[in-house]
Amino acid sequence: MMLYLNQLGLICSLGHTHAEVTQQLYAAANTLTYTDRYSPGRVLPLGCISEKISLPTFDELPLRDRSRNNQLALAALAQIRPAVDAAIARFGAHRIGVVIGTSTSGIAEGEAAIRLHALTGKLPKQFHYGQQELGSPATAIAMTLGICGPAYAHSSACASSAKALASAARLIKMGVCDAVITGGVDSLCAFTVAGFSALESVSDTRCNPLSVNRNGINIGEGAALFLMSSQPATVALRGWGESSDAHHISAPDPAGTGAHIAIEKALARAEISAAQIEYINLHGTATLQNDAMECAVIHALFGDRVPVSSTKPFTGHALGAASAIEAGLCWLAMQDENKTGLLPPHCWDDMFDPALAKLNIVATGVKLGRPLRWALSNSFAFGGTNAALILARE
Repeated sequence: MMLYLNQLGLICSLGHTHAEVTQQLYAAANTLTYTDRYSPGRVLPLGCISEKISLPTFDELPLRDRSRNNQLALAALAQIRPAVDAAIARFGAHRIGVVIGTSTSGIAEGEAAIRLHALTGKLPKQFHYGQQELGSPATAIAMTLGICGPAYAHSSACASSAKALASAARLIKMGVCDAVITGGVDSLCAFTVAGFSALESVSDTRCNPLSVNRNGINIGEGAALFLMSSQPATVALRGWGESSDAHHISAPDPAGTGAHIAIEKALARAEISAAQIEYINLHGTATLQNDAMECAVIHALFGDRVPVSSTKPFTGHALGAASAIEAGLCWLAMQDENKTGLLPPHCWDDMFDPALAKLNIVATGVKLGRPLRWALSNSFAFGGTNAALILARE
């Protein structure tokens, strides 16, 4: 059974429409926001959703599901709502599932509640502990749509939404669902910014993946939701691979064994060779250890032939939503409008770290000269959780 990504709803620091996102991406625009909103006393570049964007209201949801995180999810859902409604009408509400990846859910609401409690001894009336429940985005989407198929969340750090897509594919292949709304959502909060800062992993400047001068990540936020089904569309999810090396709670296995396994599994499931991949969206966090591991794995499997780039300098690292957002950028690159195969650029200072395995890094404006057919998107998370997705233009 072929599985297709029929529609994409996407909101991130690059924009909230397909046209805006692609225009900003291929222009290599700096869409990060410099702010100390989430790190008082320290200004950081973050992949923030523009405050000019009006997010959906959540008045129809119960208090436990009212969070900004869920508003981002609903904003992405609104973009694909007509196609989702058509799928519900075709298959029935009980045959539609929701599988979402997230790592923050409503933590920001919890932070605000604790700050008020520290001052007044009371929690705000608009706060419900359930807002922080990791399954809340899936529940909110299912409730908004009035569907009753499986609805749940993955929370495995930066691989969360890649694993959500893999789970969605399994639900359809097993015959449990006919269509699944799947992807990821994460919103900025002080908790995650402080956590990565404590690990000395956050950069005070725009992140610089693969550079000899790289010094950490930029945190971001956003949502990307796909409608997945067996109904033919331009882009298919042809392969996925997952592994867990459990090397360290926050550092990748330097040998990249688990990452290598995940990519090999994705290639095997797609029934293609490494030679057929035409573009790789790197996990590319711009940390010393991740970039070294990923370069070694990519070079071992693909050499320096395949064009590669990290899009995190444009979106920030959106944690649990990162996989879906980056798969979304690959999806956009495969649409009919991109007839020349313009590739997502790698934004950096052009100073490649000579200690890294050599790769074919995409400069701004690079084109394949034909539509992009095969793309690989990598996600390597804390705790040794690895995931790889292969998208194909059919």
